[in-house]
Amino acid sequence: MRKILLLLALAWLAAAAGSRPKVRAITAFINIDAQNYEAQYAETMRFLDSARAAYQSAGFEVEGVRIVTQPFPRYIGGMTPADALAFLVKLDQLAARLKFAPNIGAAMLADDDSTATLDTLAHALATTRLNASLVIAGEDGIHWRALGEAARLIQKVAALSPHGRGNLNFAATAMVKPYGPFYPGAYHVGNGRTFAVGMEGAGVVAEVFAQYHQPREAQEQLTAVLARHLRDVEAVATKVASASGWSYAGIDPTPAPLGEVSIGRAIESLIGGPFGSSGTLTAARIITAAVQAAPVKRTGYSGLMVPVLEDHVLARRWAEGTFNIDSLLAYSAVCAGGLDTVPLPGDISEERLARILGDVASLAYKWNKPLAARLLPVPGGKPGDRTDFGDARMSDTVIR
Repeated sequence: MRKILLLLALAWLAAAAGSRPKVRAITAFINIDAQNYEAQYAETMRFLDSARAAYQSAGFEVEGVRIVTQPFPRYIGGMTPADALAFLVKLDQLAARLKFAPNIGAAMLADDDSTATLDTLAHALATTRLNASLVIAGEDGIHWRALGEAARLIQKVAALSPHGRGNLNFAATAMVKPYGPFYPGAYHVGNGRTFAVGMEGAGVVAEVFAQYHQPREAQEQLTAVLARHLRDVEAVATKVASASGWSYAGIDPTPAPLGEVSIGRAIESLIGGPFGSSGTLTAARIITAAVQAAPVKRTGYSGLMVPVLEDHVLARRWAEGTFNIDSLLAYSAVCAGGLDTVPLPGDISEERLARILGDVASLAYKWNKPLAARLLPVPGGKPGDRTDFGDARMSDTVIR
């Protein structure tokens, strides 16, 4: 009876709502062990399938479901490197079979954590679809040792994986809290049976900015439109939580782009020029302010994503040189972007990677804001060459 009432309520929401932004991800956070992981994943997929059906009944398109485990060193720590890698490969194969995106959590949470599993992680990132992260700044400050380990890991993964694409599934995170639904920086350290929702809302921003070009009015309108959609998203989430017994961690209302659903194009509509020209930082602030005014339980980045390769317009502007790493760091001062899917020359040194990560960590810690870095050295690639990651999610662009 509870399930019937839930579906009736969701159908009413769908009829009342009209068109909606896409749900990018319903992300579940669980704890697994090496003996029972298959049953633990299967149970989680039953929950995710029911949650996906609930959103679809309410009129939302759902792109995919995701599962994040506790930090992987906790369940491979006693294994030999060969056995640990074999186990992670099994997790990847299970994810392909059950049709979810897998994440094995944070390799290091504190600056004095063991680095014993990082070599295994490098090989896993290079040979599987597993996602993972490493924390380079937290409430206790900048993790300088971990930051250096992240740079070393990025360099190794680039060398081990075709075209360096293994780094697409790794993020160095700074001041990012648990239970964010977006990959690769998602992680948790709790008891599991928790879920969060991430939105693909760049199209909503584009619709508003196509109509309103004065900053104050654009922010007011975007705030109102996002609030309306996000209330509906949360209504479904709370019903799902009540019916299932799973804990609801919140929504990341960051208007994530993907391909032609472009946050770059939305910003260009507002500022009347190419992304990176004057007004881009103002647009970043407007979007972030509207997102953070959402009257819902928020989690994750809750700001603005500027993934260079996941957005067709951003990839094109990167190739044209209208913005660069310094631009992205400047915008990150007023949003929650960081350096996301940034292609780099293959001969970049470990020291240079560490300095770039240090800038991200310093900015995040100074302003207590969640930032992440997905840096993509391209083996053999030189400035002016085009990338070729062979990933359908990504637009290839020029290395700069």
